[in-house]
Amino acid sequence: MTALELAAAIRDRAISPSEVMEATLDRIDAVNPTLNAVIWRNDAEALQHAETADQTVVHTPPEELPPFFGVPIPIKDLTEVEGWPITYGSRAVSGKVSIESEPVVEAFQQAGFILTGRTNTPEFGPITVAENLRYGLSRNPWNPQLTPGGSSGGAAAAAAGGMFAVAHGNDGGGSLRIPASCCGLVGLKVSRGRVPSLQMNWEGGSVEGVLTRDVASTAAILDLISGPDMAQWYNAPKPERPFFSELGLPLGPIRIGVVDAAPFGLPVAEECREATRAAASLLERLGHHLRPASLSIPDEVLAAFLQVVNSGLADYDFDLEQTEPHIRASVQAARELDSLSYVRAVHQLQRATRTFIASWGDEYDILLTPTMTIPPPIAGTVLEATHQSASTGAPALEVFQMAAFTAMFNMFGQPAISLPIHVTEGGVPIGVQLVGAPFGEALLLRLAAQLEQASGWTDHFPHL
Repeated sequence: MTALELAAAIRDRAISPSEVMEATLDRIDAVNPTLNAVIWRNDAEALQHAETADQTVVHTPPEELPPFFGVPIPIKDLTEVEGWPITYGSRAVSGKVSIESEPVVEAFQQAGFILTGRTNTPEFGPITVAENLRYGLSRNPWNPQLTPGGSSGGAAAAAAGGMFAVAHGNDGGGSLRIPASCCGLVGLKVSRGRVPSLQMNWEGGSVEGVLTRDVASTAAILDLISGPDMAQWYNAPKPERPFFSELGLPLGPIRIGVVDAAPFGLPVAEECREATRAAASLLERLGHHLRPASLSIPDEVLAAFLQVVNSGLADYDFDLEQTEPHIRASVQAARELDSLSYVRAVHQLQRATRTFIASWGDEYDILLTPTMTIPPPIAGTVLEATHQSASTGAPALEVFQMAAFTAMFNMFGQPAISLPIHVTEGGVPIGVQLVGAPFGEALLLRLAAQLEQASGWTDHFPHL
């Protein structure tokens, strides 16, 4: 079931929250030893919440229940939950208990979700796979020899592997869209300031969200976790109407720019080109106007963003000697960056954003790109390459290959969504990315829903 379908079944009393939770935990028992997606469990607490929810369902009119009442959701091991331990995927963190929750977690609880376990992530989250030396490698449900991507790879493997209908994640350079592409899911990166957070990580380039099986569930959940939040420094403009209601509105012809050449001169694998061509063909048949487009980003702008990312490690309390080689290298680079240089990097990103979005809407309203330049790599190879490249001070080539089409929209704050349009001959999903104008989630979701209906991807599941 999708998250919306599961919520409806609970509300209609076709299944109880306890039955859902027991099935969830049974499925984790069955497939998590293979996928290594869930790295911490709170089974007793989750079952207790589900049993309490059973009574609430019996004694409450369905229309008075929260929208996702009784639906289990796991939380990524980078996000604070009051009363839960958190390790950020690192051997260098003791697993301290958090004293407060991120606003997105509180929003999940208000929406009726039952918080159920934690999912795997790379150490502190800066690479494109869910692999670390503390918990090991997460694996792809479509082919366990492959990575599910990252950094929200544990979340994607948990959702695609049938453990959950929806999983929490966040996205600082593609960390929702990349695993969505690898695992055949929907992954939306919202605009800067759209979903409240205690602080704007990576200058607001890192945002909270979910991985789901369908656009409707993504839109419905966004309505529940988005702001505005008057305690937050920056907020995205309030939408004209609920995002979920956008999905049923008429959609006239849209100008879509099609990008098939990657930034930095990286080659694009044929499977990824095929996915983009398939999406373009569907969009043309739906009546939209397509034209070629290109993307580029100056090296100095990328360098400025990497300086911001490295400096984000200042937020964590850890034993540096116990961290992995690439984290030690990032911390060293951050320590060598003086405060004036950091401010200069932030200002450079702000000016680059103005330049980038100035032409948006002149020739196209939405961009279509591959989500990644390569299919999902073999599990373990990206972490190994990252450790080997740590001495150079630059991300591993494989990280660039996976994030080349995604990270720039974190820099510039635009919404982008990965959709599971294509499957290779070997049965591995390949996603495509749609990118909207600044704060343009409404049009983006409307187009994504239309593409979903035309493609029928929701009928495809891995066979574990």
